[in-house]
Amino acid sequence: MGNGSNENNDQEWELRLKLAATYRIFDYLGWTSIIFNHITTRIPGPEHNFLINPFGLRYDEVTASNLVKVDANGKKVRGSNYEEWDINQAGFTIHSAIHNKIEDALCIMHTHTPAGLAVACKTDGLSNTNIYSSMIYDRISYHDFEGVALRDDEQERLVNSIGSNSLLILRNHGLLSTGRTIEEAFVRLWTLQMACETQVLTESMLGPNIEVTREATAFNIKEVRLFNDAPRKSDKSFDALLRIVDKIDPSYKS
Repeated sequence: MGNGSNENNDQEWELRLKLAATYRIFDYLGWTSIIFNHITTRIPGPEHNFLINPFGLRYDEVTASNLVKVDANGKKVRGSNYEEWDINQAGFTIHSAIHNKIEDALCIMHTHTPAGLAVACKTDGLSNTNIYSSMIYDRISYHDFEGVALRDDEQERLVNSIGSNSLLILRNHGLLSTGRTIEEAFVRLWTLQMACETQVLTESMLGPNIEVTREATAFNIKEVRLFNDAPRKSDKSFDALLRIVDKIDPSYKS
């Protein structure tokens, strides 16, 4: 039993390291809203515990040890920082609904980037007019805005809105991605973010837009392989950003 416990602890610490690094990557990319928004990952095991950022810290202040462990009911699990930090209730409402109901949603990322939020405010949402949108266009769901996510009864509607997709545009609100690994959720969100940034620039220019054909979209989704049957266990773009974070400030490892 002792060996199993040590293995679980090692698994959790590895997840803490990678999740804390991901917060630093988001900070480097500018995908932050001071102390708001969340990246969460579920810890392996039947408890459905997950890790979330401490409410009140900037992303560049998140470390492996100050991430907060929360159970499926939103209660903090006792640990070294149990009394020190709270969590954002709105973050729990959104993330726990998905973690608890969608088995493959081991990691969830949610942002309020200006480009993502701008697209989320458009009636038609994301347009399929650039290379990035064509990699994900048929794999995006939408959820109507109901106000700040504090009501438990919205959780079921949120999960129903996602359906079988792993990308969600929260109307009037922002972007959300899920993945079976942190890397998988990240590369999906990065692609959606790039699609949104390109769309914002495209719509600021005079002249008609070129729609990507259905054939090219189907080809790109198949060939880029952001939605493979097997989980993406590594990603070179994530690793490249991790090297930058390590060079700038490796304190996330503490």
